[in-house]
Amino acid sequence: MSALGLLFGSLVGLSLGLTGGGGAIFAVPLLVYGMGVPLKEAVAISLAAVGATSLVGFLARWRLGQVELRTGLLFAMAGMLGAPVGSQLANLLPESLLLLLFGGLMVIVASRLWQQAARGTSPAVSCPLPDSEAASCESTGPTCQRDATGQLRLTSRCALLLLAVGLGTGVLSGLFGVGGGFVIVPALVLFSSMPIHRAVGTSLMVIALVSVSGLLSQWYSGREMSAGITALFVLGGIGGLFLGQQIGRRLPGPVLQKTFVVAILAVAMFVIGRNLSA
Repeated sequence: MSALGLLFGSLVGLSLGLTGGGGAIFAVPLLVYGMGVPLKEAVAISLAAVGATSLVGFLARWRLGQVELRTGLLFAMAGMLGAPVGSQLANLLPESLLLLLFGGLMVIVASRLWQQAARGTSPAVSCPLPDSEAASCESTGPTCQRDATGQLRLTSRCALLLLAVGLGTGVLSGLFGVGGGFVIVPALVLFSSMPIHRAVGTSLMVIALVSVSGLLSQWYSGREMSAGITALFVLGGIGGLFLGQQIGRRLPGPVLQKTFVVAILAVAMFVIGRNLSA
């Protein structure tokens, strides 16, 4: 059991290190189907392990300058408010339905990520115009844009969009026990034209903060979790995280995204098939 916990934790950490998300997407099925942990306990263990591993990864990428703190904090602030809502919703739904919804969500996210990776570039949302022309550009272009130096133009419309996506991420975190990185990374790339490697670092910061809120909601609801399994997942996750970061530095963004998509779809098909057959 110890070796299995370390192995599964390392797979979760590897995913976080490579893509900045997806750790909990793999953590919950591995705990439920690989180790026989009840779903609601798996949700709590996932949040604790993924949150701790993400914190370590965030600090490493922050030192490398691969984190946008302002953008990440907007996501995190809204996400921490949404996590308790998702936790309460999870109490109202049966386990089989939750797992089917979880699998469906994975398929949707994988589809969007594959489309983005196939294009090979992020949507062109930068708007390097003089201040006198910025309003015109913002009225006709995407909601979130960047100036000539690459800095995000944090207009009220852009802030509201990021807060809305962050709130949805928090609800998913409390509902499914996910850190939300599989939503955060594509959202940062699609809505703010953030480079994939910086989006990974920013996502890790958001996951760490949102996981804390989600975990507190789980504890408030009386959820129990095994300290031993959690510790194994954290230890394995940290080792896998650093390995994933080393591999990620040598791979281009589209390759990372497509690899992530294939892994998500494989797990999604297993989860959906297992619950439909049951």
